[in-house]
Amino acid sequence: MNRSAMLPKTLLLSALLLGLGACQSKSNTAVVQEPSAPAVTLTGNTYGTAITAAGAQPIATLQQVLADKDSAQIKLIGTADAVCQAKGCWLTIKTPTGQDMRVRFKDYAFFVPKDIAGKQVVLNGWAHRETIPVQDLQHYAQDAGKSKQEVAAITQPEQQLTFEADGVLVVE
Repeated sequence: MNRSAMLPKTLLLSALLLGLGACQSKSNTAVVQEPSAPAVTLTGNTYGTAITAAGAQPIATLQQVLADKDSAQIKLIGTADAVCQAKGCWLTIKTPTGQDMRVRFKDYAFFVPKDIAGKQVVLNGWAHRETIPVQDLQHYAQDAGKSKQEVAAITQPEQQLTFEADGVLVVE
């Protein structure tokens, strides 16, 4: 191929590269970075769907995420406060306001160890606001080992935050 035939192709290629470079620099100046969750490298045992701590948010952010919604999909980090002593079929986490958030496991498909109270956990799933009936509250109290008097004292439904987890990472 002769040089005169290559010149238009070279000029065209150069113009395209310059144009792409110009577009790239323009889009960089218009990009707005959204804040992201801090990088967390936690390891441990997973139950249910295998998950990592990547992208998990502290429990303190839950109210902001829910805002005025009834539910939201989220990955949270918190500390297990209590665990079902019958099977490990639920756990609770204290919210920043001191309320218990009950965590149940999707489709009753898995359980967690009964001895993880006080351990850090990462939960993946859906947070919900819901009213818990008296019968369920009494059942949870029995599972937690409460006395008959404490169970009988539960007479009113409660508005609570709940969580349906498809995966739980218990941090070692």
